[in-house]
Amino acid sequence: MNTDEVPINDAARVARVDTKLEIIVIPVSDVNRAKEFYGKLGWRLDADYDNGADFRVIQFTPPGSGCSVIFGKNVTAAAPGSAQGLYLIVSDIAAARNEMLRRGVEISDAFHDAGGVYAGLDEPYLFGRSRVSGPDPEHRSYRSFAPFHDPDGNGWLLQEITTRLPGRVTGDTTYASASDLAQALRRAGAAHGEHEKRTGGQHDENWPDWYAEYMVREQSGKEPPQ
Repeated sequence: MNTDEVPINDAARVARVDTKLEIIVIPVSDVNRAKEFYGKLGWRLDADYDNGADFRVIQFTPPGSGCSVIFGKNVTAAAPGSAQGLYLIVSDIAAARNEMLRRGVEISDAFHDAGGVYAGLDEPYLFGRSRVSGPDPEHRSYRSFAPFHDPDGNGWLLQEITTRLPGRVTGDTTYASASDLAQALRRAGAAHGEHEKRTGGQHDENWPDWYAEYMVREQSGKEPPQ
């Protein structure tokens, strides 16, 4: 047997090694201009290293993100502006878009996809689905977007997600910010109100347990409690 091969039974006993995507490289032509732009977004500046000769690297992290972006001088050979389809996940696309406008960032109106229908008229995204003006009327997760670009033309998309697909989130239930937690509590409150209606309008003394179960199930993509 190849010594590099691990028997199935042994492999099942080996702890999974986490593999976390934490850095995305974006190509820019003017490092200082890019630094000003991403700072204007309200992102955290983690590093700005310059060797004083032919290398400079800058790292920013979006609020609540486990992944950062880096750019600089001699960081990548990719053409400036060639990074496209960079997703920023938000729980409230209207609020996120308004915050960017408040910061002076040009961002297009929100749109949603047309259920996979391709009209061939719009700039392609997500394999060429057609854009429909405005956010998804039902605010379904993964449906609403708002695009913007950095000064080099690197393309970003805000995407609204409130309920994850099954299997997307594992382990502990966590929220990236106090705002995300507050939004989750509001959704749990609204859902619990419907639950009380179904149970005859009686006040539920165990509402904290119901909220907790709802929020854990929502984030892991499972059906809400009944």
